[in-house]
Amino acid sequence: MNDTRVRLRYLTRTVGLLFPSEGEPRPYSLLPHRTFPRRLAPRAWWHPGRKVLVPSGDDTIETYLSQALGTPIRVVLHVRPPRRANRKPILEAHARDGLAAFVKIGDTPRVRDLVTHEARTLAMLADIPLKTVVAPTVLHHGTWRGLSVLALSPLPVRRNARATPVPGRLLVEAVTEIGHLPVPHRRGFAWHGDFAPWNIARAADGRLLVWDWERFGTGVPFGFDAVHHLFHRLLRRNGPATTARACLAQALPALAPFGLSAAEAKLTVIRYLIALADRHAADGHAPLGPPERWLNPTVDFQELLS
Repeated sequence: MNDTRVRLRYLTRTVGLLFPSEGEPRPYSLLPHRTFPRRLAPRAWWHPGRKVLVPSGDDTIETYLSQALGTPIRVVLHVRPPRRANRKPILEAHARDGLAAFVKIGDTPRVRDLVTHEARTLAMLADIPLKTVVAPTVLHHGTWRGLSVLALSPLPVRRNARATPVPGRLLVEAVTEIGHLPVPHRRGFAWHGDFAPWNIARAADGRLLVWDWERFGTGVPFGFDAVHHLFHRLLRRNGPATTARACLAQALPALAPFGLSAAEAKLTVIRYLIALADRHAADGHAPLGPPERWLNPTVDFQELLS
């Protein structure tokens, strides 16, 4: 099944879950995807997708969020690209005075687990004084019609901030702060888990805004977040196998700011690549293709050099 048909089927299912009753067509859906039919989502300069009306009524996600957030809410539905293990509906919850929250909907067992994990992680971070990193605040976490609902505070992102490269010094400070978080019973170092370019942005006050804490974890080598950022930055221009080799080649300059030697840096990159492949295997999802094509050649070559 091609990507557009998958996306149409997913949109139909999502709308049925979130807006099950007939009524006035008030909420909207934003469909930011280049393969979605333009007759349904014509391109516009302010957004890749145009607003599309979907039905609503009583007992919808809007009424639930209105009660949870204590104010009348109108929602905009974002449908993420289909080829992601953690794909989920994302809502913008708008109050009378503007954007009130971003809302993640856990509509599968795997996504529900990730949403719950992010809620716990953000609750923990709320009790830790952070100097460099700014994370969203949990406004509500609950269940509606069998779906997990997580409402997060909007971060004060500046226009075009996500498209602007983050200074290297700020990246090092953020990765260091996350790595040394005082997590109870922590072994090894902590990491955000998805410290990709699209999940971070420089704030007006010079700190780093960081979204999507679903993959936060501990017990990893120091610098995993830096390697993840490098890997996904390189992946934008190269295939997975080339990216893995390039990431290993750039191990020392990427990890030297964290005090790692050349040997330590290479070992950290290799352990990261293996951890990434393990994550995809656990998700039952292979966005980079089979590991024997992109991971094994890099790791096997390093073993030959050892």
